[in-house]
Amino acid sequence: MKLRINGEERTLAAKTVADVIDHLQLKPEQVVVELNKNIVKREEYGKTDVKDGDTLEIVTLVGGG
Repeated sequence: MKLRINGEERTLAAKTVADVIDHLQLKPEQVVVELNKNIVKREEYGKTDVKDGDTLEIVTLVGGG
């Protein structure tokens, strides 16, 4: 399916937000995901389906000091 991730169109075989995060080799505890302009709670990543044409913005959290 085609998804727009951070402004870039990509073709992925993903069913859920968790699948997308896994495919991108990201750590779920280190990202915030917006799906079609709605923030997805971390505990909902595996329950939130993605569909062809969806738009995701994925922000990686970086700590500093």
